Amino acid sequence: MPTGTYEIRVVGAPFRPFRDGYHRFLGLSWGSAIGVIAAVYLASNALFAALYALVGGVQGLPNHSFSQAFFFSVQTMGTIGYGSMVPSSLAAHLVVVAESVYSLVLVALCTGMIFAKFSQVKGRLIFAPQAVVTLWDGMPTLSVRLGNDRGNRIVEARVHLDLMRTRKTAEGVTFYELTPLVPVRDRIAALSRSWNLLHRVDASSPLFGATPDSLLADEAEILVSVMGTDETTGQTVHGQHSFEAPAIIYGARFRDVLTEIDGGDIVFNAGNFNLIEATPATEVFPYTADL
Repeated sequence: MPTGTYEIRVVGAPFRPFRDGYHRFLGLSWGSAIGVIAAVYLASNALFAALYALVGGVQGLPNHSFSQAFFFSVQTMGTIGYGSMVPSSLAAHLVVVAESVYSLVLVALCTGMIFAKFSQVKGRLIFAPQAVVTLWDGMPTLSVRLGNDRGNRIVEARVHLDLMRTRKTAEGVTFYELTPLVPVRDRIAALSRSWNLLHRVDASSPLFGATPDSLLADEAEILVSVMGTDETTGQTVHGQHSFEAPAIIYGARFRDVLTEIDGGDIVFNAGNFNLIEATPATEVFPYTADL
């Protein structure tokens, strides 16, 4: 899930490219994951092809022909064995044995990683790109819209809301302060298409007295995290999103996504999920959204 428009660059940490290789693989898209496996497979065959071309001793293999040695390696690693090329020397037999052992480990690893990736359940939690602050029952209220992009439900969904902003201590040390924002409701029995998460900006709120300009000056950011259980698989799913100061719109509200039609049926308009509108002029609020 998107977490802002900036990128955190890490410097000074030890360079360990393979330490988190498994987790990095699971985080790849399916196209990239298949590409990595294909690249490792081809590179492995190229390595053994070079060994076959170097040691020789493969009947039917032209002398030092890398291309034919590569095809022989593919046949060996894939246990195809057409019979047109066979090892005929001790050195070639030893390379075949080494490749057979290597291919057993490679196939086992690739099978396990593909299975682990296939069994992953990723929640399709979506967030409206902007948060809004407007009146709700006469109280200035922060509203964040989130939903489940799948047709099923996420049961016992719980949400955490935090405000992060730049602060300075009395000694002049700059740090990032993380303060919880207490939502009106922090859980929902079943999260389906849409949920408007509310936080009342009263005297106890860290946002009390904040303005659009002060949020920009403080480099403020609202962090939202959601966790629940997928009702179909029973596995835990989660999602995160952040709203930087320019994405926190004062004097606006979300457009309705639910409409009741004749007969009592409810229509969910997904096209309105990301849309906001300025609050009516009849609602007294110190800020007006310029939309």
